[in-house]
Amino acid sequence: MTSDILTTTPDSEIVTTRVLNFPQELVFKAWSDPEHLKNWWGPKGFTNTFHEFDFCEGGKWSFIMHGPEVGNYANDCEFIKIEKPNLIAWKRHSKPLFQILTTFETIAENQTKVIFKMLFETEDECQKLKPYVVDKNEENFDKLEVELSKMHL
Repeated sequence: MTSDILTTTPDSEIVTTRVLNFPQELVFKAWSDPEHLKNWWGPKGFTNTFHEFDFCEGGKWSFIMHGPEVGNYANDCEFIKIEKPNLIAWKRHSKPLFQILTTFETIAENQTKVIFKMLFETEDECQKLKPYVVDKNEENFDKLEVELSKMHL
């Protein structure tokens, strides 16, 4: 998969948007600091073991997601664009292949709008995952809010 951010249509992307009642700098830290990210990444009940987290363009993020009952899911990713504190993008080297493009925007002093986009090369690949991930992405953001409530700048 290319390291250029994919150009998609609404049918080849899955978008989750949430306004968080926390400052942008703190929200960005929750996504960029592995000590926080490992605590909330993934749907409800999932935990993580991070093996590598090199937060720079071209840097690797390698981890295992552990399912609540069964299953360990290897994830190998590469950061393709980082603009602190506004944008983080990565691509997956493990299947299913897609890119993640996350933007952070201050709306008010303690409000940040996060737009999380899963970008796919084809509409078919997107539509295969869409029924499963929309609710799971919301669970992921629920866990993010819990982690943010424990964090400080």
